Amino acid sequence: MAVHTSPANHPDRHVVEGGTRPRSEPPRAAARSDHEVGRVRTTRTSAAWAGIAVGAAVLVLLIVFMLQNTVPVDVFFLGLHATAPLALTLLIAGLGFAVVTLVVGSLRIGQLRRRIRRGSPRAETERDVRG
Repeated sequence: MAVHTSPANHPDRHVVEGGTRPRSEPPRAAARSDHEVGRVRTTRTSAAWAGIAVGAAVLVLLIVFMLQNTVPVDVFFLGLHATAPLALTLLIAGLGFAVVTLVVGSLRIGQLRRRIRRGSPRAETERDVRG
């Protein structure tokens, strides 16, 4: 529905396709599909619940993985030698990767915050590109 205002009209009325209506009348809501009517908005609590559910499922899978991979393997690192279960060595390697990823991500976030604080035009461009 298109609303057109014109100085020729009375100041308290809008010209609407198909007639006029008083300004005090609220605009009609657009028709929604059946799918949108029943949809519930996502909240922080529901997102946290979903995250906890996914985390619990991953934890169960990790426990099953560790129980099935108890074969001892030789580990050599920086001249050291040890024997440990396969699952434990892979878990340690995964945690090491996660720590390195968190450090690099934190450094990048700090770099972007410093650029924004300084008012760098490059930071504005990066913010526009990433949304």
